[in-house]
Amino acid sequence: MKASILAIGGVLLFGLGVAAGQLAKPATDSPQRVEQKRTDLTGAPGMEVIASVAEYKPGDTIRAHTHHGVETAYVLQGARVQLPGKEPTALLTGTTLLNLRDVKHAGFTIVGDTPLKLFTVHIVDKDKPLYDYVQ
Repeated sequence: MKASILAIGGVLLFGLGVAAGQLAKPATDSPQRVEQKRTDLTGAPGMEVIASVAEYKPGDTIRAHTHHGVETAYVLQGARVQLPGKEPTALLTGTTLLNLRDVKHAGFTIVGDTPLKLFTVHIVDKDKPLYDYVQ
């Protein structure tokens, strides 16, 4: 009985830790982004490189945003996307995207029944938000 109570307590504590970690993600981040690695950019004080993967399910919206640096993305799994007021279009597997500093991009919804999967690399100013969401 005592072992069962301890086991249940351990599971609850683990669950609370996972939930707290998700809640701790800053509001200036994408909840679908899973960071893989982060390091300082050699020879460029104040800059860092961040590698991530993200999966956006049908119905998810990638809000329009900018970055404090450059973002490149490789489409691991393509999907149909739709910008407001536009016809849906395909973002094809194998496509490489490049978004320059302070240039607004995204602002579309995943449509259809296939998730969009991306591998991204950001080379950005350190200690600034990764995403600045814009209208």
